[in-house]
Amino acid sequence: MTPLFIFGVCEVLMMGSIAPAEGGKLRWTNRSVLAFAGGSDPVQTLVIKVRDLVFRGFEWGWSGPPYDPFALAEFLGIEVAPSKDVVDARTLAGSGRRLRIEFNPDRPTARINYSVAHELGHSLFPDCAEIVRHRLKHSGATLDEWQLEMLCNLAAAEILMPIGTLHRDEIEPDVDRLLELRKEYTVSSEAVLLRVLRLTHRKCFGFAARKEPDSATGRYRIDYAVGSRQWDLPVESGFLLPHNSVVSQCTAIGYTAKATEKWFMQGGEWRVEALGIPPYPGRSYPRVLGIVRPVHSVETPGTEITYLKGDATAPRGEGFRILAHIVSDRTMIWGAGFGRAVRKKWPGVQEDFAKWAVGHRTECSLGNIHFSRIDDSLAVAHLIAQHGVGPSRTPRIRYGALEACLQKLADHAAATGATVHMPRIGTGEAGGAWEIVSEVVEDTLCNRKVDVTVYDLPTSAERRGARQSILSFS
Repeated sequence: MTPLFIFGVCEVLMMGSIAPAEGGKLRWTNRSVLAFAGGSDPVQTLVIKVRDLVFRGFEWGWSGPPYDPFALAEFLGIEVAPSKDVVDARTLAGSGRRLRIEFNPDRPTARINYSVAHELGHSLFPDCAEIVRHRLKHSGATLDEWQLEMLCNLAAAEILMPIGTLHRDEIEPDVDRLLELRKEYTVSSEAVLLRVLRLTHRKCFGFAARKEPDSATGRYRIDYAVGSRQWDLPVESGFLLPHNSVVSQCTAIGYTAKATEKWFMQGGEWRVEALGIPPYPGRSYPRVLGIVRPVHSVETPGTEITYLKGDATAPRGEGFRILAHIVSDRTMIWGAGFGRAVRKKWPGVQEDFAKWAVGHRTECSLGNIHFSRIDDSLAVAHLIAQHGVGPSRTPRIRYGALEACLQKLADHAAATGATVHMPRIGTGEAGGAWEIVSEVVEDTLCNRKVDVTVYDLPTSAERRGARQSILSFS
C-alpha cells in the first residue's frame, strides 16, 4: 500500500506536530500516536487500519457515493447522537463498553460528515474510550495534539472518499475541480484535497494555512503541507507565506484566488490556487486550503494498468509473465468463472493447486498466494482472496486479503522482472467492484513499477461489428 505522502515522515509535515530528533530526522512525540503505531510509522499504520475498516465496510454492504460515516459507525457498533453542546463533534465513552460520537446538527451536511468521519479516526486509537476528544480548538492546542488531529483528518479523507471513489483520469489538482468534487460527494474541501493529492500523478502539493493573529501585514502561515507522489521539495510547516500571496484574498468561506508566485529567492515560479474554508473556532478569518504546482516542470507519468481486448489465458508480451486470478479459501476445484477457463486450458495447474492445498492446509487461507509454473516464460498466481463459494447476500471477495496477495505478487514480480496479466479479477463469482480492485492493483503493483495488463473479452456486439467491417471490405 502506498500512503499519502507526508513531508518529513512519508513526506508530510504539520505545524509543530513532528519534533526534530538527532541527526536531523523527525520523530513523533504524541503519546496516543506512539501507542497507536507501536513502533511503526504512524501514517502508514493509520492508512492500513482505515483501509482495513473500509474494506470490512464494503464487505458488509457499505456503499456510495456519498459514503455515509453514520452507517460505518453503525457497522462498528458506535453510537452517534446530535448535541448542540459541541463545536463540531467529539468522541467519548458511551453506555457499556460502546463508544459514543456526538455531533453538532446545526453544521452544514458536509461538515457534519467530515466531523463524524474524523471521530471515527479517533476511535482507532487505544485511549479513545478514556479521553473525551473534542474537535481541536486551535487556540490552546498543544503542539503534540496536532499529530493526532492530522492523522484523524487523513482518516476522514480515507473514509469519506475511500479507495475506488475516484480514478486518476478524473482528477486535475486545481481548486475548481476540488469544488466540483466537494459538491458531488457531499464532503469537506479538506477531505477532497487529501484524496486528490493521494491519487494524482501531477507534481504538486496542498496545504492548509491560517492568518497570523494580530498580524498587521495579514500574512498567512502554513499549518500542514501534503505532497503528491511526484513532489520532492519539502515545504516546512510553520512556513510564513509572502505578504502579497494570493492566499490573503480568500477573506470569506468559498472565496477562491489564483496567481503565479515565487516563494523563495532561489527556485522557480509556482502556480498557487487557494480556497477559503471555515475558520478555527473562535477565529474570524477563514482558514485557507491551497494547491501548488511548479509552472515549469517535467512530470514523469506513473505506471498504470494497460487495458486490452483479448483472452487473459493468452497473455501477451515478451519475457517472464505471471497470470493472476482469485480463488476461494473453501474449495480446490474451480468450476466457474475464470478459474474454470484456467483449468480447461491447463489441467495440470488445477492439479498442482489442489495438491498444494491438501498438503498446506494452514497456508491455503485468505491473503496467501501459490504459484504454478507452466513453462520457462509463464506462471499462474493463485490469489486466495475469496471467502466461500456459491450465492451470497454480500460479496465473497475479501479486499484486505486481495491487497495482501497482491503485495506478495508485487514482491515476486519485482524480484523476477515479470509482467503481470489478469482478467478483471474479483468481479465475477467473488462479487467485487472493479473500481476498488483496480485501485488496489495500482497501489500494490503499478506503484512498484510492475507492468500490469488487464484483458476484457470482446462483447458479442463488438464481435458482430468486427465481422461486419471485414465483410464490407471483402
